[in-house]
Amino acid sequence: MMDTSIDELPHTSDLTKKRMHLLSLNTYEDLLKYAPNRYEDYSRIIPLNKISQYLDQKVTLTGTILSIIPVQTRSRISLQRVLVEDGTGKITISFFNQPYLLSQIKKRHIYAFSGLVKQFGSQYTLQPETFEEIHQPYTIGVQTGRILPVYSEAKGLSSRLLREKIATILPFASSAQETLPLLTIKENGLLPLADSFQSLHRPLTMEELKAARSRLAFEELFLLQLSTALIRDKWEHGVASRSILSNGEQKEKWVTLIDSLPFRLTVDQSKALEAIMADLKRTIPMNRFLQGDVGSGKTIVAVLAAYCVYLSGGKTLYMAPTELLAFQHSETFRQILEPVGVKIGVQTGSRKELKDKTTLDIVIGTHALLNTSVSDVNLIIIDEQHRFGVKQRAILKSKGKSPHLLTMTATPIPRTVALTAFGELDMSVISTLPAGRKQIKTYVVQPQKRNDAYEWIKKQITTLGVQLFVICPLVEESESESLQSVKAVTNEYEVLKKEFKDFSLGLLHGKLKSAEKENTLQDFRDKKTQILVSTSVVEVGIDIPNATLMIIEGAERFGLSQLHQLRGRIGRGTIQSHCLLFTSKPSVPARLNYFAATTNGMKLAEYDLSERGPGNIFGIEQSGFMKIKFASLTDTDLIEKTQKAVKTFLGRDKIEKYPSLQKKILTFQIDKIAKD
Repeated sequence: MMDTSIDELPHTSDLTKKRMHLLSLNTYEDLLKYAPNRYEDYSRIIPLNKISQYLDQKVTLTGTILSIIPVQTRSRISLQRVLVEDGTGKITISFFNQPYLLSQIKKRHIYAFSGLVKQFGSQYTLQPETFEEIHQPYTIGVQTGRILPVYSEAKGLSSRLLREKIATILPFASSAQETLPLLTIKENGLLPLADSFQSLHRPLTMEELKAARSRLAFEELFLLQLSTALIRDKWEHGVASRSILSNGEQKEKWVTLIDSLPFRLTVDQSKALEAIMADLKRTIPMNRFLQGDVGSGKTIVAVLAAYCVYLSGGKTLYMAPTELLAFQHSETFRQILEPVGVKIGVQTGSRKELKDKTTLDIVIGTHALLNTSVSDVNLIIIDEQHRFGVKQRAILKSKGKSPHLLTMTATPIPRTVALTAFGELDMSVISTLPAGRKQIKTYVVQPQKRNDAYEWIKKQITTLGVQLFVICPLVEESESESLQSVKAVTNEYEVLKKEFKDFSLGLLHGKLKSAEKENTLQDFRDKKTQILVSTSVVEVGIDIPNATLMIIEGAERFGLSQLHQLRGRIGRGTIQSHCLLFTSKPSVPARLNYFAATTNGMKLAEYDLSERGPGNIFGIEQSGFMKIKFASLTDTDLIEKTQKAVKTFLGRDKIEKYPSLQKKILTFQIDKIAKD
């Protein structure tokens, strides 16, 4: 019954079913796992003559309707006054601007009303928050007289409607098949799944509710960590196809290249490189995750890893999330490696520089690499790895026989998230910035200070010869740029052309053709334009040392991690850089002030995690498999508890013995692929 389609819900309109599907509520199980946002405790049912004892408390009143009278106030507010009695007294309950109640509430029928007790003069009344018809006084209803779940009212689905539909299918919860092994449930003191659903949506006590959420949170983290453990186990059963730096000549060339770099590696870069080298020398394929704050120098580590593989006769594929980034990285790789004989090609949607695939040592590109015919690959490097799914990584891995995998991100990921979501990966972190970098000064600029900021910027550009990024937010909640967003950034460009009429401006957004984007960025890099007006297409990887100024329009619309990525486009030279956060409202969100005072990416990610949840660590719709409903990735105790449970389970059992669990893991991984 749990896999029954939501289309089978009785007494439910087609529109409601459609709205449920839009929320991915496709089965009875999906609906039962739709987690309430919060709860209102209306479980205290009192007689009317006791109402004065519960001032400013939430209660439930029951009684017979004597009358319902519409009233128009002097200020033209519509009131519906409902007179109720229960044998101990009478009370008038007022509803504002709800004339439809005249036909809904029936005289001489018994109703329950839940809400907050208030006093007006000498009279006590109830501010009603929910009500329903019941069969007899002092009874618990669906919408009243209980601890009431309040759901997210997305896609036009009200909490009231969701409570009614969930109440309809709750009897089927008893048929819910356990996902977790019974021994795991017993060892960890967990509620049965069926009881958890009952207590989640119709708890009798807050303790019961806590136990239900704890059970469901445990299952989420158990599935997540079991999945990553199985992926890791499968990976470690592979055999690397090539030994690395196996002779003295190769090692000498490797050291010579490092010594020839125009800068010294930071301590963190050296540590990360040492870990990568150790992985490459093992017979088990490397599966390492390199996390580095913006501007910390992950790319040079990737260059040196690819060179190490080249010296050993191997090939490397490097996949970047955007064409702009792929082109920029190809230039970096060529500057360092072509002088020592490395042959480098590029493959993106608009460019294909693969004249002789058999002789190429490194191919750099975007998703287009998934279709490349380059084979016998020994190292795969994936930049901003969270933007690519398991399926894409699997396709790339098929380009070689058990190739090494290095995935990278500049998005700081809190340790709890990393341990949970990327448990199959070994991790290295680069947190220190290259020598000579100055901390970026960040300021929140309110609307009345905008003109002053413009004048200050003009002086900076004129006297110091520096350049300015102006970043406009996406108009719609989407990872891709809509025509509406393009129109908005184009309008901003036209406004700034008038404001900065004595300066040269460029315009960059995701709807431009690849050649146009590249030319616009190259003009900015060559200082032909002084100001670049752009959407967040420049969020990742663009490196222009002379750009030391940034305006972020509508800063309150960005998550902290995305703001941090954007800010990281400046501060790459020796001149002091400044980031100005322009807000559209006089009131400044506390998180913007926190961002302005904090340059440490990890602290910002931790703040974002605690304030807005894991879905925002990677930005809009980039973290499908992270959309957990019950667990908190700040709950280190539960994370450790589930890790231990997974380890215990794998140490004594095979997942094949648990078809229900195996099916969940398979579905989980398919969802992960689809959402990535």
